[in-house]
Amino acid sequence: MNKAGLKIRIFKGGETEPETTITIPLAILRFATKLMPKQAASALQEYGIDLHQIVELSQEEDVHGTLVEIERHKKNEKVIIAIE
Repeated sequence: MNKAGLKIRIFKGGETEPETTITIPLAILRFATKLMPKQAASALQEYGIDLHQIVELSQEEDVHGTLVEIERHKKNEKVIIAIE
């Protein structure tokens, strides 16, 4: 299976379209994590998501689709992390 990339989508205010979408090609994911926008890295850290584990998962052939979906109801925010 040819995996295109890791996608991080950040939704605000109950919108159906993401406020921010970050796509990182899997071929360069290990290096791109150092270049990731602070907003995305902060969101991952805030939710206790280990970016290094996501990098390891991305190397598995049978891992694809949504990895994590986090909803913060009081802040009306949602973050989706997927391999697509």
